[in-house]
Parts: sequence; C-alpha cells; structure tokens
Amino acid sequence: MTRVSVSQMLNALVDLGRTYLDRPSAAGGVDALVAQCHDLVSAHGEASGTALASRILDSYLSLDDDARFDVLLRLGADFAPDSEALSAAARRYADTPDDDTYRALATAIEAPRQELFRRLNMAPGGTAAIVGMRQLILSRLREHPEIKPFEQDLKHLLSSWFNRGFLQFEQIDWRTPAVILEKLIAYEAVHEIHGWDDLRRRLADDRRCFGFFHPALPDEPLIFVEVALTRGLAGEIHTLIENRPEDQAGEKPDTAIFYSISNCQTGLAGISFGNFLIKQVADAVKNEFPNIKQFATLSPIPGFRKWLDDVLVHDTPEGLSEDDIDLLNRSDWRENELIRQPLKPALMNLCARYLVAEKRNGRPLDPVARFHLGNGASVERLNWSADLSEKGIEQSAGMMVNYLYDSDQIISNHEAYVRDGTVAASSTVAKLAKSRD
Repeated sequence: MTRVSVSQMLNALVDLGRTYLDRPSAAGGVDALVAQCHDLVSAHGEASGTALASRILDSYLSLDDDARFDVLLRLGADFAPDSEALSAAARRYADTPDDDTYRALATAIEAPRQELFRRLNMAPGGTAAIVGMRQLILSRLREHPEIKPFEQDLKHLLSSWFNRGFLQFEQIDWRTPAVILEKLIAYEAVHEIHGWDDLRRRLADDRRCFGFFHPALPDEPLIFVEVALTRGLAGEIHTLIENRPEDQAGEKPDTAIFYSISNCQTGLAGISFGNFLIKQVADAVKNEFPNIKQFATLSPIPGFRKWLDDVLVHDTPEGLSEDDIDLLNRSDWRENELIRQPLKPALMNLCARYLVAEKRNGRPLDPVARFHLGNGASVERLNWSADLSEKGIEQSAGMMVNYLYDSDQIISNHEAYVRDGTVAASSTVAKLAKSRD
C-alpha cells in the first residue's frame, strides 16, 4: 500500500486552494499580514483556508525578527478576547448556571487568536512556524510584558498539540539519518559534543540515546537523553564520556547512567517531556539488558555556585574561612587539586544543604533537582571534582550529583515530594546536609 504523508496532502491542498483565493498575494509588511489573518478567520473553505494560511506563513517567515515581532504584537492585540462579551457571558452564567450559559462563557473566554493559530497550523510547516513564534515571544517578554497573555495562549495550544499521546519514542544510533544526528550536536545542552568522532563515541555499543519526536517535526528531536551502561555509579563526567568500550571489556554493566538530558525546542519551554522520557528509556534499557538493575543520573548542579556566592555576600558559612574563600576565587582553582582539597569538606556540606534543605515555595532551589525529585528520584551521592570544565566550575564548583531512580521507591518519593516538598536523600547525603563542620 502506498503511503501519503500529511505534509504531501497539505501541499496538494495548498496547490488546489490557491485557485480559490479571491485576492492576489499581498505585498508583505505588517498591515498586509494582519489583514490576511483577519481574512483567514472569516469564512473559508478547507482548500482556500489552507492556501491562505500557507501564504501568511511564507510572508511572515520572509521577515526579519523585529518585523515578525511587530506582526505578533498586532495579532496579540487584534485577536484578544472581547472583554465586554466576556463580562456579559460571566454575568449570564452567574445568574443562570446551565449548560447553555457555560458554553457561551467558554466561547467568550477563548481568545480569537487561538482559532487563528489553529488555522495557521493547517499550512505545511505550520507547527514549526508557531513553535518559532513562541520562541520569539519568549525572547522579548521581558521588554514587552503586555504580550504575556498571548504567550500563554500559544503555550496552551502547543501543550495540546505536543501531548504525550502524539509523541514518538525512538532510539537514536549511528544509523539514524545524518540530519537528526547533526541536531544532536547542535542541541546538546549539558556536555558539548565536539564533532562527529565525539558523537560516534556517545552512540557506541556501551551507550544508548533516545528521543521524543512529533509527527509534525519529523527531523527535529524535542528532547533526547544520553545513557552510559556502567558498573556501579559513575562519579566523574569526563571519564564517563571518554572511556572506550574496551576499557570495560569483560565487565557486564549493572547500571544505566543518564548523563545528559537536552531539551531542543526553546519554543516549547515549560511543556514537559523529560519525565515521560526517563521512564520510557528505563523500560527500554531493562528490556534490552536484564542484568541492569540500577538507574541513576550523573547530573550538574547549575544553581549551586550562584547560591553560594549570594550566601558569601552576607555571611561566612561554618567550615569556610576568609582564606578558604580567597582560595575558592583563585584563577588556578580548577587545575590544582592541592588548592581544591582543603575546601572539599565545607563545599560538600554546603552543596548537600543546597540540594536537600534550601527551598523556595516549598521546592528545592536547583532546577535539575526539582526535575528529578519531582519524578521520584532521590539524592544518592555527591561527587567531588566531577566536572572540572569551565562550565562545571562556574556552576557547581566542579561537583556533580547522582540522582537514583529506585523502582521500589519512585512512587512514594514522588508522592512525598508533591505533597510536602520532601526531598528523598541517602543517609550519607542527609548527614552531609546537616553537618556544619
């Protein structure tokens, strides 16, 4: 049976629909594009509507970022909810809360821009263009807070379109098309991939890589996780990345280490995929390697050094002297273990405290900790001098942490975290967090 892709069908529909459009292509510019968007949400057949949506997106994508943002500002204002109609619908529902007034209220609440973007999404490449629009809005949100409701509407739509039920789980290996492998190199956000040889190593027989994809973005990973198959917990990132399969010859792996999780699409920020991905990866690894019983991460601690610097502005924590602080700020700190070693006890204690005890709104300060603890993991072990890259030193004074995914404890850990903000931690880490010596 010959299969026809959705993209092929949409392109055919666009070609057919162009014959039904009653106006020539506009000359571009903000006003022309906004006028076409108003036209799009008026009565249009499927073919002509798809053709017009395609024309709008082609014109939009031909603009530079400033002009694109001007278009989005106009659309945010022109297609906002009708406040008078919304107030009237709310009053009618309050007076007579039945199914008819509820539906009228729901209709009034939804901003017309949501329907506009549903129609734009019918064009070939529509989903990718809309993800890009949200990315642009997010980048300008600080200077234009008035567009926040528009951004939230886009997030609402994208959350529905990128629902877990639509995502495709795939293993990525050296046989994966090059166009996707190139994206891994570009999107790796935790530990930079230094070209094709480095990528080949990360896809070797003792490694696994998995990602989520969406049918509308077939060559664009949404998120991917890199896994190393090891003996026991790994405690140092460069050794983990650079070790060759022959270095572990004859040793059957018993542990899967998730050492990098990279979100790829900035326009999908705030739409979570990672929790689903980790669980699915663990199941896939279990099925392929029954001997692997332990699942853990080797994770960065991106907020630790900033938190520590803020603490040092106001106080000198117990266990650190003024001389120690001077050592911490030396330029050769990362290269010289003799300088680092005297700081180890105090920094390990402070880092454990940061991960386990320091919170905002009942949740840990560290974003990576929030992610894994929210998934039911526990803080298993802190690792000294685990990442001596410039980034590792700047973020976490060179430390990394193992979060353990214990299948017997995941549900109870998750429930306690969600209910009370309880941070599950090994006895060793808990003791470190309480220590002031």
